[in-house]
Amino acid sequence: MSDPQAIRQSALDWITANEARLSAFNERIWGYAEPAWREYRSLKAYAEILREEGFTVEEGSGGMPTAFAAHWGHGGPVLAGFSEYDAVPGNSQQVVPYEAPRAGLHPYAAGHTDPHSVLGTASLTAMLATRAAFEKHGVNATLKLFGEPAEKVCGSKPIHAAKGYFDGLDAAVVWHPWPSNTVTGEIHFGAYWSAVITFEAPAPETWVDPSLMPTQAAHAVARAPGALDAMCLMYTTTKYTKEAMFPHSGSWTLNEFVLGDAGATSDNLAPRFSQIQYSWRSSSLAIQEQIWRVLANNAKSAAMATGCRAHVRWVTKTRVGLPNTALTELTWANLQEVGAPAYGEEALAFGREIQKNLGLEPMENPFIPSVTRLTTPAENDAGLRRTLAGWQTHLSADDYVEYSWHCPTVRLLAARPRLQPPSPGYAYPNWAYLALGGLPAVVDPGMFVAGRTMALTMVDLAVKPGALEACQAEFRERTGGGVGGTEWVGPLLPADFDPPVDLRWPEYVTTARGEEWTFPTPHHGTGAGEPI
Repeated sequence: MSDPQAIRQSALDWITANEARLSAFNERIWGYAEPAWREYRSLKAYAEILREEGFTVEEGSGGMPTAFAAHWGHGGPVLAGFSEYDAVPGNSQQVVPYEAPRAGLHPYAAGHTDPHSVLGTASLTAMLATRAAFEKHGVNATLKLFGEPAEKVCGSKPIHAAKGYFDGLDAAVVWHPWPSNTVTGEIHFGAYWSAVITFEAPAPETWVDPSLMPTQAAHAVARAPGALDAMCLMYTTTKYTKEAMFPHSGSWTLNEFVLGDAGATSDNLAPRFSQIQYSWRSSSLAIQEQIWRVLANNAKSAAMATGCRAHVRWVTKTRVGLPNTALTELTWANLQEVGAPAYGEEALAFGREIQKNLGLEPMENPFIPSVTRLTTPAENDAGLRRTLAGWQTHLSADDYVEYSWHCPTVRLLAARPRLQPPSPGYAYPNWAYLALGGLPAVVDPGMFVAGRTMALTMVDLAVKPGALEACQAEFRERTGGGVGGTEWVGPLLPADFDPPVDLRWPEYVTTARGEEWTFPTPHHGTGAGEPI
């Protein structure tokens, strides 16, 4: 095997030689803007480039049509990463310094926010560069890149975990675009659970005895409340009981989204089908369970009052993040070597043009200062700690945490520029944030800082003496013996979990009128799920 520094340099050289190609790949994914569970073109793009680079790719992994599991090599340490590529409905925007949703589509079509196009491309960059370096120098290792769709509903990683895709991993190196450049330390993200509650009116004709009426005209008989009223009661009851779900201390959230009903009906016929999605985040699994108990009771009572039946389809259940200090320190050392991003005049001018178009005085440097400097993991932890209750150890939610219970996992954070506010409390419109995320001159610097840092970290895990062993020793200590240990938490979804890809997620379809939105056909029955 070559000198470790030569292997590291080979990975960096590969990235430098392929920057233009990977920047174009990122633009391609950004332009697809495919929402959760519907990332068909993005999946094909990833599978194509991975196969070109010598990876074996399983498309549709875990029963998810837009997921993938790619691997290269055999033997040695098994090192993993993941790419995300889902966009978010309601965030359509062109790469221009003024508000302009994409032409030819509904103004509230999907668009990339964080953006996951960048997240996925940087992970791809790191994996391909590491493969090139390992192949050149004869390093014995196995690389795995997972395609993780539907991250905005924390959808695929718990399913991959439950179905055994993370078994046997030795380490995972992951990242997220962020307003700063750092590495997550002790404070990791918390749990995210999401469920779709369905109300069905199976026999609305039994609501009243028609013999009590002097006429048999159906429109003269009292109509059953039906599924629409059940959903409205669920919504209202949950708003009332939200105060009693958990004390206000701690940062937990509960939000809802109406997926739709079975369509318009005659005014005297009860709506038969309705669905509402609830998603909640908190710092512990016990709090998650408490919130679900209230939601389930609310669903039962709403169904009872309206002549309906209540069902649940789980979308996801994630665990909470598990830190690994040894891997944090290894990654932080590499981030320091790579350095913070720098932005050229094209990026700065675009930011100034946005400010000008908003009636603001353009700034010489329109971006927040934190994107061009490094923040230590300790500083990052301290900043998060200021927002947490004293007893809390986790914040918000993200499904990268699933990897952390199967192997030592690190979460790198690298810059995704935001505009400096002209005064405290000023909020830029959302379109400005979206437009910045689509301009290569703005996002490429942070994307390649992330790619280089992750590639160096994976090289170190494979060839630096004692590096991987230290990370795994800490993993065993924190889990009480590793996977299956006394403090280990297993996947929260069953191995036979039916991925919720058949639910009513927004998607693009081609009709005689062009690209539009539609609803899919359920896997089983109406797609309602289990009785509550």
